[in-house]
Amino acid sequence: MSDLLIQNIDTLITMDDDRRELSGVDIRVRGGVIAEIGQGLAVNGAETLNAKGCVVTPGLVNTHHHLYQSMTRAVPGAQDALLFGWLQKLYPIWSMMGPEEMFVSAQVGLAELALSGCTLSSDHLYLYPNGARLDDTIHAAKEIGLRFHPTRGAMSIGESDGGLPPDALVEREEAILNDCIRVIDVHHDAAEGSMVRVGIAPCSPFSVSRELMRDAALLARDKGVMLHTHLAENDEDIAYSLAKFGCRPGQYAEDLGWTGPDVWHAHCVKLDGAEIDLFARTRTGVAHCPCSNCRLGSGIAPVRAMRDAGVPVGLGVDGSASNDAGNLVLEARQTMLLQRVLNGADAMSPREALEIATRGGADVLGRPDCGRLAVGKRADIAIWDTRGVESAGSWDPAAILLAGPVRVRDLIVEGRRVVAEGQLSTLDMGQLVEKQNRLARALAERA
Repeated sequence: MSDLLIQNIDTLITMDDDRRELSGVDIRVRGGVIAEIGQGLAVNGAETLNAKGCVVTPGLVNTHHHLYQSMTRAVPGAQDALLFGWLQKLYPIWSMMGPEEMFVSAQVGLAELALSGCTLSSDHLYLYPNGARLDDTIHAAKEIGLRFHPTRGAMSIGESDGGLPPDALVEREEAILNDCIRVIDVHHDAAEGSMVRVGIAPCSPFSVSRELMRDAALLARDKGVMLHTHLAENDEDIAYSLAKFGCRPGQYAEDLGWTGPDVWHAHCVKLDGAEIDLFARTRTGVAHCPCSNCRLGSGIAPVRAMRDAGVPVGLGVDGSASNDAGNLVLEARQTMLLQRVLNGADAMSPREALEIATRGGADVLGRPDCGRLAVGKRADIAIWDTRGVESAGSWDPAAILLAGPVRVRDLIVEGRRVVAEGQLSTLDMGQLVEKQNRLARALAERA
């Protein structure tokens, strides 16, 4: 791989340890790593990329998604439902999907993320109908070119046993754990700069048993991988936990080994003060999904209180059946705006929201090699053209969440261009969209 030299950067937002913002600088990339940052760097045979008129940031990091749901956006009957009713409408549709739908929907979801500046994405796949496997999404990510942290999710308690999902979508717990072992052994790469890491992720406290939660935690620590699930998403979630377990979700998580720096929970909209303190003390991460929480009427997560207490917080777009978009830069803007609604206009700056979307998310996923632009860190870089109408008149180019583009000009992952001049460079986007629409229409006809 030849060197890449990004030249003439108007504004570089590093998100390094000193949170430096630099003007008129270049970045040299060598072997997928940032080798130099400085002014007037020599070309020395490198491929060059002109970033004049652009703001350059670390690639954004998505800490929670259900990629398969890009196949079921804006489904009638689920458009105006709360979480539990929304799930009950969609479960039968998802049960008709198979490997092809999982593969194509993952490609579409990851392509959409890439165009919004995302270089590293997690995914939470918790249902495996008709022969689908986690491998389907891993292969999709490889073709798109994004760094990927898929999690082997699961549901084991169906309706007949008091759970929410239909019995056809649940698995035996022994089979779940065995497949977790398989996908970790086949795909997980713990090395610095890894393109794929695998986590273990029982879906939620209302779809798996206490025993599976505990066994998953033991297995994850034996294998050295991270743990992920949904927690405290809305009032129904809290009521279920109190009724079924006799405690709040935070206590349930702690009792079963689901706190610590190797754990991150999605949503956490309804955490109380004691749970926030627990997460801060144990360095348990949170994936904040503001647009999905708004769409489902779940509420506004106490991100300001979490950050002030020291809870690691990253952003997630969540599934495209509850967002219904996968634009991570808009998620960062929504985070900033909602915290201002709750706490006042000075509650969160555009720079802090951008930090949550980059460095914050990388830290939640255990990736200190990503999420910041500094010598020795991975070359995951987003280039934003601020010469368009969105930024016209802006006095502060670095405040791109206030006045800036929502689509990246160029995206570099591990030193390779995944987006070039605003277009996906790894796959034909038109053909991909056509294929997704064909599969979605077939699902709708069967439903």
